[in-house]
Amino acid sequence: MTFTTSSRVGRPDRFRIVRLAHHAHRYPLVAIGGGLLAVLVTLAIAAPLFAGDPVGMDPLIRLRPPSGEHWFGTDNLGRDVFAQTMYGARISLLVGLVSGVLAASSGMLIGVIAGYVRSFDNVIMRVMDGLMSIPTFLLAIALISLTGPGIVTLIAAITVPQIPSVTRLVRSIVLSVRERPYVEAAICGGARIPKILWRHILPSTIAPLMVQGAIVCADAIITEAGLSFLGVGVPPEISSWGNMISSSRLYLATAPITIFAPGIFLAVTILAVNVLGDGLRDLLDPRSKRRG
Repeated sequence: MTFTTSSRVGRPDRFRIVRLAHHAHRYPLVAIGGGLLAVLVTLAIAAPLFAGDPVGMDPLIRLRPPSGEHWFGTDNLGRDVFAQTMYGARISLLVGLVSGVLAASSGMLIGVIAGYVRSFDNVIMRVMDGLMSIPTFLLAIALISLTGPGIVTLIAAITVPQIPSVTRLVRSIVLSVRERPYVEAAICGGARIPKILWRHILPSTIAPLMVQGAIVCADAIITEAGLSFLGVGVPPEISSWGNMISSSRLYLATAPITIFAPGIFLAVTILAVNVLGDGLRDLLDPRSKRRG
């Protein structure tokens, strides 16, 4: 009896593992991108447990090569490069994730209003065109100059330039969906506008929004690193990959690891987000499901 019960308990776990393996085999990009991001998120969250102190300085050990005590060596101020790199992952992932979510949610709301309420369409889209005509870096620098550097200001400065692209995407989807027979039937049946939007139009925007959100997240991580490199992003006392590359660029010949470590992690993070976005596009595309 005990054997039967344990086998029944273990059976769903085996089925779940088999299903996960099947999905990973069918959509390898999702598995690779999601796996890399999961590793990076785990390292960032657990950094206080194993990475050490990212701000402690010891001028006596400045620009040391990698060793058992300092895995990635030390920078020009005697700080541990490995600890800085692990803590820098927190900033990049936080800025990328929050900016992606804010840009996707704001763009979805504005795009639905522009696509469904014709009287607002012209005004909203002209504002979006105006925002898109301003280079992202210049707009971000202008916003940061008004309030000063900081995490919240940086997220806002990166999110605002990303909203127009999401808005245009959602608007185009809403314009095509609102003409479909089931939406017209709901309108003729007397359904209220909030119900039509919630039940018939918003679900059609979820899949493209997830893919666009991944693109925005990758772009936000690059923008944060670029702004920090220029000195207008994260404050210098906070460990970030852009700050590390900026402060170590003069020591490339003597201590290349101080630039290569954050640069490689930045490249891997962008690669993981882009691969995950491509995988989500294949996963959520009905045509790819029919081909599978």
